[in-house]
Amino acid sequence: MTALSILLAYIVLFSLSAALLRAVRQRRVKLNDFVNAKTVTFGDESAITADRAASVISVLVIFLLWGAFTGSKYVPLHVPGPFIGETEFSYQARTEAGEVIEGDMRLLVEPVGAPSQAGAGAQAPVVVQAGRDKLLKIDGDPQVISINGTPIAAGERIDIDDGTVSLTAKGTLSFVSAKGLQMEPIWLPSPEAVASRFVEIAVNGYQNYTLWEHLGASLMRVLAGFALGSIIGIPLGYAMGLSGWFRGWFDPIVEFMRPVPPLALIPLVIIWFGIWETGKIVLLFLAALWVMTIAARAGVSGVSITKVHAAYSLGASKWQILRHVILPNSLPEIFTGARVAMGICWGTVVAAELVAAQMGAGMMIIAASKFQLTDIVLMGIILIGIIGYGIDVLMRRAEIKLVPWKGRS
Repeated sequence: MTALSILLAYIVLFSLSAALLRAVRQRRVKLNDFVNAKTVTFGDESAITADRAASVISVLVIFLLWGAFTGSKYVPLHVPGPFIGETEFSYQARTEAGEVIEGDMRLLVEPVGAPSQAGAGAQAPVVVQAGRDKLLKIDGDPQVISINGTPIAAGERIDIDDGTVSLTAKGTLSFVSAKGLQMEPIWLPSPEAVASRFVEIAVNGYQNYTLWEHLGASLMRVLAGFALGSIIGIPLGYAMGLSGWFRGWFDPIVEFMRPVPPLALIPLVIIWFGIWETGKIVLLFLAALWVMTIAARAGVSGVSITKVHAAYSLGASKWQILRHVILPNSLPEIFTGARVAMGICWGTVVAAELVAAQMGAGMMIIAASKFQLTDIVLMGIILIGIIGYGIDVLMRRAEIKLVPWKGRS
């Protein structure tokens, strides 16, 4: 129910943001640039650029939903949370002698883990933790026949104002308070909980290593695996693109290994290379190898044949054609493959650190998940995403600087 509510809220906010942004821009003076001067833009990729305002709003909407469904103090609006406070319901029960008795059950619902505020004595309410089932004891163990005047049988449940009362198969009453739409911290912690955990681990470290040592270890493994995959994959892709023998020989291997997910190779890599650093780097190497090979092969295959013929007509040798025609024109495909390969390596690093890792972002996530420390798990995921995004941005910048002719004929 909560997941569906989050999805619906996201769709509504997306639609409202798009409509509001469009209305604001329609009131502004249109720019007189090349893109806006086009008469036909639908379906023209050159007329479509990323709307940075939409990007900012998208991030804000995600943060807003995250805070609203976790009760964050950073967000002014919250969805209904779990019921906290005192409630009661009446019941009717039949004793062994056949006498029908009536009574009231007072309940005090308190937050999970909070010190109890209930008093002592016979008149004190029964303490129930928010969102948790609680079996209710009635003196004499009579057979309950109705709740708030509504008949109830074993296995049935009845909704009351602040929760749900059910009757177990053994005839015992059970109560659970209304959970609302907010997520429990064990499922999704609030932004401030994740932020405070980040500060704590950045200062004190985690599992005997600092946060920066964990992130640095993962980064070095990814870069090592990616570099090895590029060193072997790019020349192999060039060879397959330039030689029918190489393509015929290696094409079955590449096409067979390409759809195999790196995670499926973990048992084999452990058997062959062990559980320490070598095995982790080999797994990341295999994750990058096939992507880089296919990217280089596609780059060679995509070179315009007219450029090759023009170079031959000017007396160029095969080495000159490779150096001045094939290599420059294949670099855009290689950079695209490099970005994809780096993303796959980052997605594989958590699995690579699954076995016998002493440090690493993936190891930190896995260790925290064993103790249900969801805030550390979420913090690690966010950090991996931020670093991965940062690397992708750097690779885009490098592509613009190193391959300025991309997209030009």
